[in-house]
Amino acid sequence: MQKVPMTTRGFETLKEELRRRQQEERPRIIQAISEARAHGDLSENAEYHAAKEAQSLNEGRISELEDVTARAEVIDVSKMSGDKVMFGATVKLVDEETEEERLFQIVGDQEADVKSGRISISSPIARALIGKEEGDTVEVAAPGGARSYEVLEVLWQ
Repeated sequence: MQKVPMTTRGFETLKEELRRRQQEERPRIIQAISEARAHGDLSENAEYHAAKEAQSLNEGRISELEDVTARAEVIDVSKMSGDKVMFGATVKLVDEETEEERLFQIVGDQEADVKSGRISISSPIARALIGKEEGDTVEVAAPGGARSYEVLEVLWQ
């Protein structure tokens, strides 16, 4: 069984989603199925089929969340420190071409959200950053072409 690395915050977020899906969504969907059944002929009942589809999607996500949380290797970033970029580090970068500064935290696959600055440990940019220090330059083969970044700061927050 392969462990899934994630931060404490990411683990708590997944546990909350699992709780919500099991304790709130599941009963709501079951109620919707019951109400749709009461309308009679199931073969032409769009509400029934939509509720069954929602139930299938919800149960699939519940199974996925149960699997991931069972295999989670929770890493408490607040207890980490150092000069090298590792899992959980927040890295301040500057794009050497555009001079744009970016801030990324390297997190597990399940908790990655680029819009909020959390990138997956398996992403090309994170793989390029692992082991680097302040002042190092990294070349990243991104979908939009190769990019060059300089590591300005390694933070632990």
